[in-house]
Amino acid sequence: MREEEAKTEGEAMSGSDVTREGSEGGRPGRAAAPEMLRGGSGGDGRGRRKGGKRGGGGRGGRGEQLMAPPAEFESYYGRPVIKAPAWRARDIAGYFFLGGLAGAGSVLAAGAHATGRTTTATAMKISSLAGVSLSTAALVNDLGRPGRFANMLRVVKPTSPMSVGSWLLAAYGPAAGAAAASAVTGKLPRAGAVATGAAALLGPAVATYTAVLAADTAVPAWHGAHRELPYLFAASATAAASGTALVVGPVRETAPARCAAVLAAVADEAVTKAVERRLGMVAETWHQRRAGTLLRTARTLTAAGAAVGAAFGGRSRTLAAAGGLALLAGSACTRFGVFAAGIASAEDPKYTVVPQRAAKEARRTTPTHSAERTQPT
Repeated sequence: MREEEAKTEGEAMSGSDVTREGSEGGRPGRAAAPEMLRGGSGGDGRGRRKGGKRGGGGRGGRGEQLMAPPAEFESYYGRPVIKAPAWRARDIAGYFFLGGLAGAGSVLAAGAHATGRTTTATAMKISSLAGVSLSTAALVNDLGRPGRFANMLRVVKPTSPMSVGSWLLAAYGPAAGAAAASAVTGKLPRAGAVATGAAALLGPAVATYTAVLAADTAVPAWHGAHRELPYLFAASATAAASGTALVVGPVRETAPARCAAVLAAVADEAVTKAVERRLGMVAETWHQRRAGTLLRTARTLTAAGAAVGAAFGGRSRTLAAAGGLALLAGSACTRFGVFAAGIASAEDPKYTVVPQRAAKEARRTTPTHSAERTQPT
C-alpha cells in the first residue's frame, strides 16, 4: 500500500520543477490536504491563521472568520418598504390647514361673542364657516366623488380617525353655519349663541383630529410623532385663527388675539423641538428638501407675526394686519411642511427599516436588564 501511495504522489508531482526551495508548479498530494484544511503548515504555510492559533479572531471559537462586514439592511433593493399615501398636497395639506383655521376660529369667535367684541366675533364666525366649507371641498376633491364622503357617514367607527373626523365635520359644519348666519342677519340671537357655543366645543377636535388621522398611518415622520403631532396642529391652528382676528378685527378688539398669537408661537416652537427629539433620525425629513424649507419658513413667519402683533397690533391697523398675515402664512407652511416630510419619509426605505431595527434591538435587550433588576440579592 505504501508503494502505491508513493507512486500516486510521484505521478501528481511529475509536472513540477525541482529547485533548492523545493518543487514548483505541482499540486500537493492528498496527504497534505487534511493538514491544509486544518490550518496547519502544509504547502507554503499560508493555511495557518494569524498568530498560529486555531480559531484566532474567529467567531464562537470555531476558527471561522468573517470574509465581509455585517450587512446593514436599509432597503429592499432600493425600493420603498411602505407605499406613500396617494394624497395630493394641495387637497390634503390644504384640508389640514383650513380645518385647523375653522376649528380654532370658532373658539376665538365664542370668546369674542362672550366679551362683547361683536365685530371680531362676526368676522371669525364667517371665516370659520368659510374654512370648514373649503376644507370639506378639498377632502371631497381628493376622494374623487362627493358620494364617497356621504358613504363614510353610513357607519360610526370610534377606532377610525377618518370615521370620527367625518362625523365631526358633519356636526361642526351646520353649527358653524348657523352661528355665522345668525351673526350676519341678526336674527334668532339665542339660537345663534347656542350654535356658537356648539361650534366652539367641537372646534378643538376639528382643529386636531387631522393630526391623529396622519399619525394613524405607517408613515414614519407622522406615526413616530403621534404623541406630539396633535399639539403641533393645535398650536398651528391657534396661530392661524389669531392671525385672522388680527386681520379682520378692529385694533381695539385684538387684545385676546395678540395674546393667543404669542402663546401659539411659543407652543409651536416647543412642540416642534419635542417632535424632532422623538423622531430621532427620521427628523432628517423635517430639515431637508421641500419640507425643511417650508418648516423653517413657518417658524420664522410665526415668530415674526406674533412679535409684530404683540408689539404693534394694538396701535397700528396696518401692522396688526401684517402680523396676522404672517401668522396665517406660517400656519399654512407648517401644514404643508409636515405633509411633505411625511411623504419624503415614506419614499425613503431607510426611515422605515433603521428605526424598526433599532426598536427591535432595544426590545431584545430590555428583558435582560429587567431580569437583572428583579434578581434577589
